[in-house]
Amino acid sequence: MNAEQAKGFLTFFLNNLESEYGVTRKVIAAVPQDKCEYTPDPKSMTARQLAFHIAGADMFFLDGVINGQFDAPTEEPPAPTKISEILAWHETNYNDRIAKLKALPAEKLTKPVNFFGIAEMPAVMFLQFMLMHMSHHRGQLSTYLRPMGSKVPSIYGGSADEPFQMPANA
Repeated sequence: MNAEQAKGFLTFFLNNLESEYGVTRKVIAAVPQDKCEYTPDPKSMTARQLAFHIAGADMFFLDGVINGQFDAPTEEPPAPTKISEILAWHETNYNDRIAKLKALPAEKLTKPVNFFGIAEMPAVMFLQFMLMHMSHHRGQLSTYLRPMGSKVPSIYGGSADEPFQMPANA
């Protein structure tokens, strides 16, 4: 991959990250605080834990791209007790990492990065892995919402709780 291609991929992924970030925040914000310990199965994370996992994994992947290496995962710190704290932590850290990502020189984006022996590819391509990981866990969290008495926001189109609205300029 050359520098121009890497910058092109970065622009593409940044546009996707921007829209996915907003959707992820809507899903996390829909978790009712009084039911955030809900879990559909004893093997599953609670809604609060899952929300923090999504936020933390975003930082893990962004840090891996920014630093040009993935550090061995350690045990996740305990999730904040309030959903609002998770959202605030995610916003602060996400915006910081996105600013750093935008400032990366092309040679850092093209640098091959090993992902624990599972995959090796140019650093910028791990943003796609991040997007898939985010979507996967956000989908899990969205299935928790109705059983907790919440509404499922629009994700990739309308939901029964938030029907699709045609944009005014369409």
